[in-house]
Amino acid sequence: MLHFDSDYMEGAHPAVMQRLVETNLEQTVGYGEDEYSRRAADLIREACGQPDALVRFLVGGTQTNATVIDGLLHQYEGVMAAETGHINNFEAGAVESSGHKILIVPSHQGKVAAYDIERYLNEFYDNENHQHMVSPGALYLSFPTEWGTLYSLGELEALSRVCHKYNIPLYLDGARLGYGLAASKDVTLKDIARLCDVFYIGGTKVGAMFGEAVVTAHPELLPRFFTFVKQHGAMLAKGRLLGVQFSTLFTDNLYLEISRNAVNQALRLKKAMIRKGFSPYVDSPTNQQFFCLPKSELERISKFASFEVWAPCGPQQSVVRFVTSWNTSDADIDEFISKL
Repeated sequence: MLHFDSDYMEGAHPAVMQRLVETNLEQTVGYGEDEYSRRAADLIREACGQPDALVRFLVGGTQTNATVIDGLLHQYEGVMAAETGHINNFEAGAVESSGHKILIVPSHQGKVAAYDIERYLNEFYDNENHQHMVSPGALYLSFPTEWGTLYSLGELEALSRVCHKYNIPLYLDGARLGYGLAASKDVTLKDIARLCDVFYIGGTKVGAMFGEAVVTAHPELLPRFFTFVKQHGAMLAKGRLLGVQFSTLFTDNLYLEISRNAVNQALRLKKAMIRKGFSPYVDSPTNQQFFCLPKSELERISKFASFEVWAPCGPQQSVVRFVTSWNTSDADIDEFISKL
């Protein structure tokens, strides 16, 4: 069986596993204060072009989103997000369990538009009753989006301008950041670090056994973040395990190299599906590919490949998602094509 369900089905990249084994019996201080975590943070700062950025390693994506958003917001504030946003649909209400409402804005194939955000903010502050309402305190994006689409550099710049105009932090969920950067035509990691007030670099889905790296060039937005992370259950006592993984991923450009493999394999799968006569549901350039399949084809393909049924697409069809990972091989895609 070929597996295209998600990009965290494997363990870790062999280079990461090797370093974990090599350092396994070393004794270091905990909670990310060890030399490996410091080294990883320095490598990330260098890659981001932000020498003074705060870098903190957390255990997983849901914990990261819930912790960062709670840290950015006042008690009376909510976070704006696309209706298709990950925090709105797939994190079991983690953000809202901390008392912060998710404020839904229109989604355009997974993305939010600067003009929608500005209109939302204008209408909120023009409402004479806005003090009775949940205040918009931050904007949440993901790169790539839940539909595998990407923001252009111009779109990110426009969103950043709107957020800064209204003094609202721009927060970017980077669970699949490597795949987004590998697929983007004009957005770099330095652009993300420059335009977003806070973001995270996903490890769980991009070669690490687990873990995410929160980065901000504005640490004043997250005061006492170390304490806050621990309070939210997002800190690993054996913090070295995160530092070792991220220092390996950010050595010799490994993070982006393995991300490119996933994107290249996804595009091979996409071309094969199109040749077979299937039309993409959205035009994704990333490692997530979506197609609208009739029930008969869904059942046939599921005999040799696993994938996720994403949404209904008419009475007898469903949108399905195929996801490649850093570990997807030429042989995997060759076999898929031969059976398609």
